[in-house]
Amino acid sequence: MSAQLLLQVQGLESAYGASQVLFGVDLQLRRGEVATLLGRNGMGKSTAIRAVLGLTPATRGSISLRGQRIERLRSDQIARLGVALVPEGRQIFPNLSVLENLVAFSRRRASPAWDLARVFELFPSLARAAGRMGGQISGGEQQMLAIGRALMTNPELLILDEATEGLAPLIREEVWRCLSVLKATGLTILIVDKYVERLIPLAEQHTIIERGRVVWQGSSEELAADHGLWHRYLGV
Repeated sequence: MSAQLLLQVQGLESAYGASQVLFGVDLQLRRGEVATLLGRNGMGKSTAIRAVLGLTPATRGSISLRGQRIERLRSDQIARLGVALVPEGRQIFPNLSVLENLVAFSRRRASPAWDLARVFELFPSLARAAGRMGGQISGGEQQMLAIGRALMTNPELLILDEATEGLAPLIREEVWRCLSVLKATGLTILIVDKYVERLIPLAEQHTIIERGRVVWQGSSEELAADHGLWHRYLGV
């Protein structure tokens, strides 16, 4: 296995009770790479992410982080190994302040570390809203807070599930700007989102899932050149 390989998923299967959702999913990310997981709603993208995070059991296959098998670890153990999630729906703590939301997840790992000053530099609006309750800020600010909270754990792998869902166009652009900045720092990122045209210049590689199976994998250049894939599998 390449020394540069950070995440490797092989033959992943997962189920909710008797209902199997994933069927032999393969995925890999190299250090510093930005990748996407694409597909229509209900095709298994979030289940694949939940399996990587230890939130949904893997019934078959393997998940390795830096060469270490993690598919039997608890989600808190996986988080401590350096995997952070920006969840669908943001899930910030509405009754804690912006500052408290961030400090609660602080974990020093990288150098230079992500700390309050660095998060506030990335998201100036959060600095201005530091004393406000999480439930009192806008949806866009909550998404920024969810990203900032994940960064405060100083992850090696940042996963964003439905990164810009429900956001106004201007706020979506702010999220894309943020992700471009994070890419420039060398952070490894896995993104689930539907805006293919914005993901192509940001990511190096893409995986499309249809009914729990990988139906296509390739580079941004290949995806940009084949709009038939967009219509067949993404509904674009």
